[in-house]
Amino acid sequence: MAGPALWVPLLLAAASAGRAAALWPWPQYIQTSDWRYTVSPHGFQFRYHASSAAQAGCSVLDEAFQRYRAVLFGSVALRFPSPAERHTSEKNSLVVLVVTAGCDQFPSLESVENYTLTINDEQCLLLSETVWGALRGLETFSQLVWRSPEGTFFINKTEIEDFPRFPHRGLLLDTSRHYLPVASILDTLNVMAYSKFNVFHWHLVDDSSFPYESFTFPDLAKKGSYNPATHVYTAQDVKEVIEYARLRGIRVLVEFDTPGHTLSWGPGVPGLLTPCYSGSHPSGTFGPVNPALNSTYEFMSTFFLEISAVFPDFYLHLGGDEVDFTCWKSNPDIQAFMKKKGFGEDFKKLESFYIETLLDIVSAYDKGYVVWQEVFDNKVKVRPDTIIQVWREQASVSYMREMELVTGAGLRALLSAPWYLNHISYGPDWKEAYTVEPLAFEGSPEQKALVIGGEACMWGEYVDSTNLVPRLWPRAGAVAERLWSNEIVSNLESAFKRLTYFRCELLRRGVQAQPLGIGYCDTEFEQN
Repeated sequence: MAGPALWVPLLLAAASAGRAAALWPWPQYIQTSDWRYTVSPHGFQFRYHASSAAQAGCSVLDEAFQRYRAVLFGSVALRFPSPAERHTSEKNSLVVLVVTAGCDQFPSLESVENYTLTINDEQCLLLSETVWGALRGLETFSQLVWRSPEGTFFINKTEIEDFPRFPHRGLLLDTSRHYLPVASILDTLNVMAYSKFNVFHWHLVDDSSFPYESFTFPDLAKKGSYNPATHVYTAQDVKEVIEYARLRGIRVLVEFDTPGHTLSWGPGVPGLLTPCYSGSHPSGTFGPVNPALNSTYEFMSTFFLEISAVFPDFYLHLGGDEVDFTCWKSNPDIQAFMKKKGFGEDFKKLESFYIETLLDIVSAYDKGYVVWQEVFDNKVKVRPDTIIQVWREQASVSYMREMELVTGAGLRALLSAPWYLNHISYGPDWKEAYTVEPLAFEGSPEQKALVIGGEACMWGEYVDSTNLVPRLWPRAGAVAERLWSNEIVSNLESAFKRLTYFRCELLRRGVQAQPLGIGYCDTEFEQN
């Protein structure tokens, strides 16, 4: 599907080029003109092509058709075009042709998201290899339809061939520091689909709370959540999030971070955490998971058997970051275990022992895994198909140097370090995220091919449902375009114009996205 990129001038006026000049993220190839067709809300419909492998009964597309009809026309007062507007022909349907079947599956890292969108005199056709590509094309189509001041809907003559630059385009939400209601997660998934993100990285639990309701170990949530009656995700909640994401072509990559960041696990599983010592006596506090006990690995084996069954994605995120060795160093049983194992006083070896054992457990369940970069930095022996998430910007090793080292070792890499959206500053800080080039490190073409994408991260120390949406959007859109569009799409002036328009479109769709600067939107946000 790829062809030479033909870039439409981004400053085309809406009156002449409709909405094409405002697409976000920008397609790989687009050709458009000022020739326009009317779109009638009265009779418009999405239709399956007679040859489509996906037909009526395809839940992914049937529901998408309903969603996008509402997105396009909502509850607007319907009107017929005036005589002066009828010089353009009318488009009454978008015909969708999917080449391969697969409506009941889950998206994966290998899912194909290519699509071609053709709007001309002869046809209004969306062609895609898979239903996931069709979803991306439907979003683009929805951004192409525009409404005149008089209230008539139009779409311009346009040809688009599009596909993502990277297969993993993620957004992390932290639901431990602050519990996020299920509705907030679902709303986030909607806007992720608008932005063509395709991975929801669910940082479900952490030191602060354990809101996941495990059916194997119910005390984890009962004793580790903020409130087991109101601040937990039930089995039904988790199923709802996973299915809601699937219908939008979004994978759910769940993270259970160990051996650090686990204080909330302790009350529900006595003996799991390491008792810290003050001198020769226990201090009454606890540190990371205790790697010296067989019971630890028995627990992890049973727990991750459940997690592997509940979360269908091939990959689990196993964390492995920021392990504080202080408590381990204070514990005489850990010291004796270290001596027995011949680790000396190198606690990185103890950490590696734990993580390698855990990776073996997860691998036995036919799951792949993603880990934070410390696992790589500490020279843990990992499988060749391990994915390393680069998140740290260090004085000694920049994140681009880390990308070079990870890919130089033949491992796949995800970039997050420059995209911590919980870090805020006054002014247009989206520009810093937008100008990142994920492949701007020294390395061979083979190394660059190991970068599978990246993630925007929204950590929850100062974020809950009261400020999540405006803090995320449209800032996260900068990361979305960087991971979808061609690397030469980098002009800040044109990006500002399109992202501003996209923000206004989000307001029209009911998303409380914050402004990028001084200005206004034709449809301002109104609280329901």
